[in-house]
Amino acid sequence: MKPAPPAPGATSPQSSTRVSMFTLATFVIGSMVGAGVFSLPANFATATGGAGALIAWAVAGGGMLMLALVFHRLAIRRPDLDAGIYSYAKAGFGNYVGFFSAFGYWASACVGNVFYWVFIMSTLGAVFPGLGAGDTVLAVALSSVGIWLFFLLIRRGVREASALNRVVSVAKTVPILVFVVLCLTVFDPAVFAANWSGGTGEGLFEQVRATMLVTVFVFIGVEGASVNSRHARRRSDVGRATVLGLLSVLSVFASVTIVSFGVMPRDEIAALRQPSMAGVLEHAVGGWGAVLVGAALVVAVLGAYLAWTLMAAEVLLSAARSGDLPAFLRRTNAKDTPVGALTLSSLLAQVMLVVVLVADDAFNVALELTSALALIPFFLSAAYGLKLALTGEGYRRGEGRARDATIAALATVYTAFLLWAAGPTYLLLCLVIIVPGTVLFVLGRREQGARVFRPVEWVLFALAAAGAVTAAVLLVTGAIVL
Repeated sequence: MKPAPPAPGATSPQSSTRVSMFTLATFVIGSMVGAGVFSLPANFATATGGAGALIAWAVAGGGMLMLALVFHRLAIRRPDLDAGIYSYAKAGFGNYVGFFSAFGYWASACVGNVFYWVFIMSTLGAVFPGLGAGDTVLAVALSSVGIWLFFLLIRRGVREASALNRVVSVAKTVPILVFVVLCLTVFDPAVFAANWSGGTGEGLFEQVRATMLVTVFVFIGVEGASVNSRHARRRSDVGRATVLGLLSVLSVFASVTIVSFGVMPRDEIAALRQPSMAGVLEHAVGGWGAVLVGAALVVAVLGAYLAWTLMAAEVLLSAARSGDLPAFLRRTNAKDTPVGALTLSSLLAQVMLVVVLVADDAFNVALELTSALALIPFFLSAAYGLKLALTGEGYRRGEGRARDATIAALATVYTAFLLWAAGPTYLLLCLVIIVPGTVLFVLGRREQGARVFRPVEWVLFALAAAGAVTAAVLLVTGAIVL
């Protein structure tokens, strides 16, 4: 039986850990505004010009808005599901699919955090050669120190970490807005007109398609308020914070991309080293512009790291409380911090940092794998929203089922397209991470004395295991190179 939804405005015994809608929105902003935004000018200029960029942001923004609206409607229809991505997949498609979503999302956050450390060390490597491209022994050692410093910070409590995230979200957004304003002061309509068609030799459709892959990574984090919804003062705040955060970040991403095309020729933007925002602003206002962007990047990346670590721990905690993961992951301290889940998250990030030392292209592998892992729970959440609207569960007569079904169908199609665009290689690599984690699922179910797999779940596990074995063989034989 589903628990009764809380009364509007009701608080729980843990009301001291509740956060406002604004703070929930900063979870969304903080997790999306990371390293990706600082690389947008060159990434877009490589694929398209002004026309393609406008179309790409309209398509990507529209798709992610549909997903955000799905999270908004689910928060209203199923207020008892307070773990977002994990609980939606579990409620809609069963225990093992719920685990698949939770573990995939958790792994995405951990791998994404490794990407952030590599990006920081790579940026600092321009000044300190010993850090290289973020993949040297010194860079990994310093990144490891950072992982465990953040572990100690978050362990002190969710409210303390949330307060810091709120400050960091503002601190990293202001320099990006300054970038947009300064670029507008030197914006040249003639340069923008010359960059309009792209000049890449590809048709407009192909230009837009190429940019779709660029947008995947930068939009991960739209689920931030949903994942942390157990800390919300009111359930209605979750959906509002999600839509507010998405629209705010979308306007920033699109602005950064478009104004850049009015500052420099497209081919020169495409040739800039990352973070390319620094090169654009340096061209506009001089050397101090690059320094400003570099400082903002470090703050942004550390802020996103904080937000993603919080989300990763919350998902494991919820899965453990539902009996799908072992009891040690349910442990929280006096500050309501999921210590067991936080520890496991930090350990996985530490292991992935060691992998960085042997990867040929750690930067791109971490980015692409993060995106692919996150798309699985995105797709499952959208599909659950569609299932609710089609079956009518949680609806009363005349409550907009057709509207919600349309929104959820668009979100499902969009996330399915992104999964297809990710390609088979990274989907197979996702299975290499998720399938071994099934051991934790088995332990959790046995601790509860519950049945581990239903017949259809045995089939799903067999298919996933076959994919993981295939990926392992391809890695060993060199057909897949990290």
